Amino acid sequence: MEPLSQRSMKGPEWAGDAPHLHPSIHSDSDEGDGSIKYTISGEGAGTIFLIDEVTGDIHATERLDREQKTFYTLRAQARDRQTDQLLEPESEFIIKVQDINDSEPRFLEGPYIGSVAELSPVGTSVMQVMASDADDPTYGSSARVVYSVLDGEQHFTVDSKTGVIRTAVADLDRETQDRYEVVIRATDMAGQLGGLSGSTTVTIVITDVNDNPPRFPQKMYQFSVAETAPTGTAVGRVKAEDADVGENTDMMYQIKDEEGVELFRVTTDSNTQEAVVLVQKPLDYESKRVHTVVVEALNKFVDPRFVDLGTFRDQTIVRVSVLDVDEPPEFRPPSGLMEVQEDARVGSVVGVVTALDPDVANSPVRYAIDRSTDLESIFDIDANTGAIMTGKVLDRETAGWHNITVLAMEADNHSQVSRASLRIRILDVNDNPPELATPYEAAVCEDAKPGQLIQTISVVDRDEPQSGHRFYFTLVPEATNNRHFSLLDVQDNTAAVHTQRVGFNRQEQDVYLLPILVVDSGPPALSSTGTLTIRVCGCDSAGAIQSCNSTAYAMTATLSPGALIALLVCILILVVLVLLILTLKRHHKSHLASEEDEDMRDNVIKYNDEGGGEQDTEAYDMSALRSLYDFSEIKGGDGGGGAGDGGLSSSLASELHALPQWVQSPDLDFSMFRDYISKKVEQADEDPSVPPYDSFQTYAFEGADSPVPSLSSINTWSTSSEQDFSYLGSWGPRFRQLATLYAGHKGEEEGEES
Repeated sequence: MEPLSQRSMKGPEWAGDAPHLHPSIHSDSDEGDGSIKYTISGEGAGTIFLIDEVTGDIHATERLDREQKTFYTLRAQARDRQTDQLLEPESEFIIKVQDINDSEPRFLEGPYIGSVAELSPVGTSVMQVMASDADDPTYGSSARVVYSVLDGEQHFTVDSKTGVIRTAVADLDRETQDRYEVVIRATDMAGQLGGLSGSTTVTIVITDVNDNPPRFPQKMYQFSVAETAPTGTAVGRVKAEDADVGENTDMMYQIKDEEGVELFRVTTDSNTQEAVVLVQKPLDYESKRVHTVVVEALNKFVDPRFVDLGTFRDQTIVRVSVLDVDEPPEFRPPSGLMEVQEDARVGSVVGVVTALDPDVANSPVRYAIDRSTDLESIFDIDANTGAIMTGKVLDRETAGWHNITVLAMEADNHSQVSRASLRIRILDVNDNPPELATPYEAAVCEDAKPGQLIQTISVVDRDEPQSGHRFYFTLVPEATNNRHFSLLDVQDNTAAVHTQRVGFNRQEQDVYLLPILVVDSGPPALSSTGTLTIRVCGCDSAGAIQSCNSTAYAMTATLSPGALIALLVCILILVVLVLLILTLKRHHKSHLASEEDEDMRDNVIKYNDEGGGEQDTEAYDMSALRSLYDFSEIKGGDGGGGAGDGGLSSSLASELHALPQWVQSPDLDFSMFRDYISKKVEQADEDPSVPPYDSFQTYAFEGADSPVPSLSSINTWSTSSEQDFSYLGSWGPRFRQLATLYAGHKGEEEGEES
């Protein structure tokens, strides 16, 4: 069998309903008797391709599409029809599909959108389009595409080979038309007749350039504003229109005339591109009622390529009408300085303030002083004339300056008020005499030499003359002839005190008082006298002061101001302590005197009470010992006593009641007291339930015994009832009242005896 691969044939594509005959396959052993059966296998065998078993002719059952499959690989067999055995080896052959122009060009990358700036020159490239053809580019002209403008050729062209779109005119104007729809056609077969074609629409956007200047829609604008409008108040807004878009419409505004620049300013609203006219300075209806302002608008970004198109700026006129407002009076000048002598009489005119009503009505003005700035009413003002007068006596040394606020208001409308600050300076008058700067104290050594400087004197003066201070020093006439010290005016507002004799003796005189007369330069010249205290002190060989009669002065000469203050504080504390002690002593004495008026009683101290020692006598009050004359227990308790004892006790008790408590009986036997107390102590010791309880009591040392002997009559063992109490007068003022009592008692007894 002849291999089909060697004689593969090409033919046109078939329609599915009209298959065409392809060259057949044939075996060399085929004698034409129909004994050989031809079969095929492979791609499309039995479906797309059918073979005649007898003749070997191959038929296509449907239309072939090269764009889907360009070739098919098949295998042919020659078999014995009776035995179905291969007579020859299987042979492979390829059926190639031959291309025909059955695919039109297609624009696969659409939709296309391009852009070009307006006023671009002719031939400016806009964009490129490209169409593809599915036909075989290697076979014929089926895939050769050419481009052309189907719609829009008045403004754009397209390169037939490359598909690049270009401008056809130079006057593209975005403001007239900002986009174009251009239809581009692609045709295969190189554009020949019978070729297939496809088309696409290209949108071309015209971008903006700054080719239009700003223009005000009006040549004049009118606004109004009140004359009291504060600085920065917006008068109105104007806007220049620009046909461009984007940043090409950004504006700048400015005022061109001189008057407008002085009174107004203009800013640009970045959001709306409007010009905002603002007040620059206060306006005055009475001065000028209408202002004309020239406002100019210009683009921020100017393209130099289009400068020849004309000026890119425009101007308009803004007329501003000022509205009249009722205004408060105005001071002329608004504030100032006045001066007055401090010795001016009450009611003297200091100065005059003037205020006028700026309105056309020119209402009368009334004046007043803001009393919050003149609480002491030092000044007054005439309500009609504005004359400021003194209301009190002035004193520059107390207040050299006064700051007051003057009010000016319309007579018929007090709500229209204006204020002006006024400074009044009080001029100095020499009304204060000079005084010594400090109470001077000086020291001089006993062995001082003549001409020795002991003190430099300076003065102070509360006045402040414009020409400056000049003081003169001299000794008062009474001291000019002293032979101890001299005064020298140093001519620099100080004076020096020198010794004038050899040596001083503080035993004879330890303090010298030197009166000094100080006179100022006036006018008028005033003077005062100050005294310099000079103390005579002992000095060592080097001239250092060792001691003075005045301890305080010696301390001030050696101690610092801080030490002196601390010393004074300590002295003050000591004085307070002394006064406190004296007060407590007086209170204690009054307490003792009140106790003497009460009945005498003996107290037993509770020993387990760690109280205040001997002063604590309020622990227990033993009623058994309250009366010194109750001896009933002795009578009943003593079994060894007889009638004599009882009579002695009763007589003793009667005698004791008859005696004063402070007078001792000469025949008193104290053994009875001892027996009584011993018995009570014994009874208490035997009873554990009654005090005193066993305890250990300690006492702090309370000092030595008093040098004054006891005054108690109990310890007086004199056998005579008469005693000499004259020695009490030598015990001091504290015992003066006691001495008076006893001395008086003695005198009364002597009178009775006589």
